[in-house]
Amino acid sequence: MPSERSWHKATYSAGTDNCVEVAEGPVTGVRDTQYRDRGRLDLPAGEWAALVNAVGLAG
Repeated sequence: MPSERSWHKATYSAGTDNCVEVAEGPVTGVRDTQYRDRGRLDLPAGEWAALVNAVGLAG
């Protein structure tokens, strides 16, 4: 599971009020910046990579 210190704001959230944070690793966590206490979505690294590629965010 991602540690609390490894979270960072997603690059594509910069400058907006609608932000998500990610903690990348063997399991990548995704959570809402404004509602951190409401849980998160944890994805295996391969699934995270597939999602990023599917929505065209891979650089």
